[in-house]
Amino acid sequence: MTQSLTDKIVLVTGAGAGIGWGITRACVEAGATVVMAELNAGAESRALELRQQGASVHFVQTDVSDPDSIAATIAEAKQQFGRIDGLVNNAGVTLEGDFLDFSMEQLERLWTTNLRSVFLMCQGVARIMKEQGSGAIVNVSSNHALSSVPDYEMYAATKGGISAMSRSMCWSLGRHGIRVNTLCPGLTQTEAVAAVVQAQPHLATAFASMHADGRYCTVGELGAIAVFLLSEASAALTGAELVADHGLTANLCKVDDLK
Repeated sequence: MTQSLTDKIVLVTGAGAGIGWGITRACVEAGATVVMAELNAGAESRALELRQQGASVHFVQTDVSDPDSIAATIAEAKQQFGRIDGLVNNAGVTLEGDFLDFSMEQLERLWTTNLRSVFLMCQGVARIMKEQGSGAIVNVSSNHALSSVPDYEMYAATKGGISAMSRSMCWSLGRHGIRVNTLCPGLTQTEAVAAVVQAQPHLATAFASMHADGRYCTVGELGAIAVFLLSEASAALTGAELVADHGLTANLCKVDDLK
């Protein structure tokens, strides 16, 4: 089985930075045409960069917390390309806060951005995939879905919800030729994490010590896993939950170790 995505149309949310950017680049390198759904309009420059390198990329400014924006993005992808072969739900936010003081506003932002958006994006794209009789969906969850820490209760809940929803969805959509899998990244070398380490250099050693091989995920590594899950190489996988975290979840350190 091949991991090629040649002639495939793949929609990636949160595609302009971090893990989403790594997934976008990996899909392009595998031969896919990528629809970059991204809130930050400035990220369109990255789409232009890829096009200048010969890649087929279409940028759509998308707010996944807005159902109308989700519907418009799906409609534009269908209009532009006639089909959607792969979907990667990557967009999300991380909010932490004392459990007793966590606000309704914070809860709503996590719920609408991290969980409701995945349901709506999957539902809309799956209707197109059903017509085609095939498709692959990758929902990006987190290792927090399996093992979390204090002050991340609602974030962990939304990520756990993605994992649970994906397991159920694989049965609802399997009869239509659609596979659904979950990718659970751990700590990843994104721009945001790099900024934290630059501001607090001692965290570089602390973060490394939390992982079995002394290093943590790159966006390229996660992109390669997403390509695998979208490709025919993973034809036997649906309802699977892949934890990619260099052993972090296997032996979580105490939070105090990072202070």
